[in-house]
Amino acid sequence: MSRLILFNKPYGVLSQFTDRGSESERATLSDHIKIPGVYPAGRLDRDSEGLLLLTDDGRLQARIAEPKHKMPKSYLVQVEGDIGGDALGQLRKGVRLKDGITMPAEAERIADPELWPRDPPVRFRKSVPDCWIKLTIREGRNRQVRRMTAAVGFPTLRLVRWSIGDWAVEGLAPGEWRQIEV
Repeated sequence: MSRLILFNKPYGVLSQFTDRGSESERATLSDHIKIPGVYPAGRLDRDSEGLLLLTDDGRLQARIAEPKHKMPKSYLVQVEGDIGGDALGQLRKGVRLKDGITMPAEAERIADPELWPRDPPVRFRKSVPDCWIKLTIREGRNRQVRRMTAAVGFPTLRLVRWSIGDWAVEGLAPGEWRQIEV
């Protein structure tokens, strides 16, 4: 049996167990997970939150992380502005980025989700509206979701990975994790 850990990575935590080369100590996975022999299956940027999977099984890690397997990853994304059908349509078709056109994504506007508060909170400006979308992608380019929303004119304010494949962060508070057998 393989171990799989579902971890709700808090904002500001690195998706690695050590922080080499940094002059100031930054939070890492070792501040939250004390299980030897497990490694992240993919990454989640320091300024993103939500589901990070860790496993002790190299094959499972590859199936989750490698883009060739096209495992869907869903994100709840707070964007600056009032996104509409044109921008969502562009996301659904694929967006031109500096490293090429993205694969088509599933994109829909959603009601404000009930999430944990972020620390630090997202900057609020009365004169600039914001809204939420759910975006599902099947590739994993560096900072892809942020670059996609910016490319269609709606910069990302907050990014929460909600699910990878059939696994979701639901029910886990930031910094909490749950182990399942696969």
